[in-house]
Amino acid sequence: MKKVGNPNSISRILQLSLALMLAFSIQLFAQDVVAGDAAAGTGDPVAGKAIFNAQCAACHKLDAKMTGPALRGVGAKYEKEWLYKWIRNSAELIKSGDERAIKIYNEYDQSAMSAFPQLSDADLDNIIAYTMQPKAEPVVAVAAEGVAGAQVSGGGITNEVILGALALVLAMLVVMLFLVRSVLEKIAKANGIEAVKKEAGVPIWKAFAQNQFLVLVTSIFLLLASAYFAYGWMMQIGVDQGYEPIQPIHYSHRIHAGDNEIDCKYCHSSARESKHSGIPSLNVCMNCHKNIAEVAETTATEEYSKEFYDGEIQKLYEAVGWDKAEQKYTGVTKPVKWVRIHNLPDFVYFNHAQHVTVGGIECQTCHGPVEEYELQKQFAPLTMGWCIDCHRETDVKVKDNDYYTKIHDELSKKYGVDKLTVAQMGGLECGKCHY
Repeated sequence: MKKVGNPNSISRILQLSLALMLAFSIQLFAQDVVAGDAAAGTGDPVAGKAIFNAQCAACHKLDAKMTGPALRGVGAKYEKEWLYKWIRNSAELIKSGDERAIKIYNEYDQSAMSAFPQLSDADLDNIIAYTMQPKAEPVVAVAAEGVAGAQVSGGGITNEVILGALALVLAMLVVMLFLVRSVLEKIAKANGIEAVKKEAGVPIWKAFAQNQFLVLVTSIFLLLASAYFAYGWMMQIGVDQGYEPIQPIHYSHRIHAGDNEIDCKYCHSSARESKHSGIPSLNVCMNCHKNIAEVAETTATEEYSKEFYDGEIQKLYEAVGWDKAEQKYTGVTKPVKWVRIHNLPDFVYFNHAQHVTVGGIECQTCHGPVEEYELQKQFAPLTMGWCIDCHRETDVKVKDNDYYTKIHDELSKKYGVDKLTVAQMGGLECGKCHY
């Protein structure tokens, strides 16, 4: 009789297999759920950086204290739900008696943080993810410097090598000419050929001295030429066109007026209503640099590094007595001895407000393309002739300018023109510019 296996044992094996498969599936499902939750809470650092720069950067930095605390690693210091409440409405959290909220509020001189109720959970997750990014350490390009040094010292043909080779070739040609000449002289002597000597004529200088007409004309020419060059040299006395002094604190117009497009009259506000444009107070600088303690990497050039610019900002802090770490003024200040660039004689009257506000003259007309200057320099000669030429060529801007309406109507009829130049409106009268 054939033996048959126990049906109960087979069913038990099947049940055990199904149980194991179910347990494994549940474990995988749980891992997927956890991974999904973790991914949902991770956030996008790139998107978080954009939100941080738009909403948070005015008061916070990642690694330095500003109006608010440094935020690097803030996600590890506080629970996420607490951060949600604090960011969306810190005032409400303080009123609720939350100890941590009250501690932060008192630590920062009870300065209330702005509320951001419009930020979603995803936005806050992205910001937290950005603050949790590790700080990028500066790369020391030792290897690159070594390679560059090797290229400079060992590679390529320099100008000195080329000039040396040309000098050597020239010296060889001179020696060869002397040798050829000596050989030819020996051959001539061997054949009995003697060199023909010509009688020396009257020297040129002697002939010139004997001709009285040439002497007179030449003397007059030399006197006129000397007077011309002497007058030109003396007229340059006091003309400092191109003057580019080094200032005690380096200020780059290229960065401020160029890259950041700051209007000239934001710093030189008195140019609108005063005779002088004025040197900006350092308080004007601190309007921005209270929060800007360092420049971006893209600001650096081959001549001026990021470390150089950051050091100049530190000079500004020392001058105004600003403690960057504590974010407050110490009361200890240092005067900054700026070097004046543009300077007119005492007998010359020039009014910035009359040219900038009434005349509508752009700053670049007299000061050049300042938005391109790393160091400010004197662009124009600022001579009397330069001012007169400008008055003769510049039309008065009378549209929507009540200051000139009446006088323009009268003088335009007199001269029979539609547009008047500054000269036609009395801009060449001595008393307009001289006391």
